[in-house]
Amino acid sequence: MKQLRPAVLAGIFVVAGVLSWAGARLLNAYGSLPGVPLAAPIVLGTIAVVLLATALSLRSRLKAQRERRPGAKGVEPLMAARAVVFGQASALVAALVAGMYGGVGVFLLTEALEVPARRDQAWYAGFSVLAGAAVVAAALFLEHVLKLPEDDDDPGKAPAAA
Repeated sequence: MKQLRPAVLAGIFVVAGVLSWAGARLLNAYGSLPGVPLAAPIVLGTIAVVLLATALSLRSRLKAQRERRPGAKGVEPLMAARAVVFGQASALVAALVAGMYGGVGVFLLTEALEVPARRDQAWYAGFSVLAGAAVVAAALFLEHVLKLPEDDDDPGKAPAAA
């Protein structure tokens, strides 16, 4: 399984933001700009908390297993793989969603702050971007916690000369 690259996530965020900003301008010209739901930052924040709690739990279990503490509960490989896949999927979706809300938020900040309802939408969009960044950070931390150590006995490498 390949590790997530922050540059890819940033690219997804920027492309989604630009497309969302352009779409918001177009929809506003027709008078039908969709709103940013209050639930967006709440859901993203909840996912970030779940990812962080999972990472901290698995980190403590792995540490106890490495230190060979009596009664230490190990981490099953399949559970670790599922956690990594959940983290990667969450980071990709959060980058996309945060980019979308970021584009709408930039549009609202530059063009539509005179309407109080749109001002609230700009706040929701900003909080959604922050919560999306928290999901990405928690997912990268989870991936770091579950990263396997480098293998010194790589069969592709020639042994060092003595």
